[in-house]
Amino acid sequence: MFSNLFLALGVVSLAQAAQFDVTVGGGPLRYDPQFVNANPGDTIIFTFKQSNHTASQSTFAQPCVKASNGFDSGYMPVSESNTNGPFPAAQYTVQDTNPIWVYCKQANHCQQGMVFAINPGTQFAAFQAAAMGNTTASSSSSISMTATATAPTGVVTATAPGGGQNVTTTYGSSPGSATPTSTDHKVVVGGSTLTYTPSNITAQIGDTVTFQFMQKNHTATQSTFADPCRALTLTSTSGQVGFDSGFMAVASTATTFPTYTVKINDTAPIWVYCKQTGHCGQGMVFSVNAAESGANSYAAFKAQAIQLNGTSSSTTSTGAQATQTKSGGMAKMSDRGISVLLGLVSVLVAGMFLA
Repeated sequence: MFSNLFLALGVVSLAQAAQFDVTVGGGPLRYDPQFVNANPGDTIIFTFKQSNHTASQSTFAQPCVKASNGFDSGYMPVSESNTNGPFPAAQYTVQDTNPIWVYCKQANHCQQGMVFAINPGTQFAAFQAAAMGNTTASSSSSISMTATATAPTGVVTATAPGGGQNVTTTYGSSPGSATPTSTDHKVVVGGSTLTYTPSNITAQIGDTVTFQFMQKNHTATQSTFADPCRALTLTSTSGQVGFDSGFMAVASTATTFPTYTVKINDTAPIWVYCKQTGHCGQGMVFSVNAAESGANSYAAFKAQAIQLNGTSSSTTSTGAQATQTKSGGMAKMSDRGISVLLGLVSVLVAGMFLA
């Protein structure tokens, strides 16, 4: 079937074609490698890792805007707990030697430099700089790769429309930062006690929450009121991806401390916990814009966490099942307006080509 499709597209024989494997996400906001030089008939396999990214065609003039009739993998959510695969993949077949410009359309990932190119010549640095809003290829923005492995810095866009919790995760500093007009709320995580200090805050749209991680090894992981000690990404039945700082190990002798920043886009409550073993069950939780009292208050959320004590984690969530199922899919893409073909096929691409 695949051979017939390739012939229909007028590509060269598979025996002459090369395959380029590109990893999308999985920690830093980048495609790895960031560009390739390919010939007509060659294939690009985009393998998507944590958290929720795309491979979407754009143009050099508008790096962060989808090109008309350009290919688009669609969003590929991958649970933070899925570190061994299988991972979803999308395949693109190169049609000619003209440059192809690609970006991730998730939130502001493109503006943080998450772009890719096929046959860019000497223009990739300029393309990435244009995406980031810079006039040169250099950037003063700090990204997670420049921090130590145990102390990444992140920016997370958290959106909760209509009282829901549809959260988009990004990593790195906010690009093109100007004089701030919002408030940054500092929250100390851990240290001598298993707490977030303060444990509940009121934030406005546009405010940021900066978690500063102290000694030991903690996280700031989004959950839900109903399931305080499990990540939203694992419990969502609609593919929502909650933010997660990941574990922030800090030595007892440390004098500098890693931070993780969340930007608030809605005034709906946001629920957070530490996913280190046993911490949530001991009440190590946090909230933004929780009610001061009543059934949906911070106190009720903490009580729920202590009562459940993480016991619900033994059940398999519908959301995690859905993510795993999608991980077995391969999307075939074309920049000639051909519809995306989705099929559940093996991620072992070599076996696919031999079929």
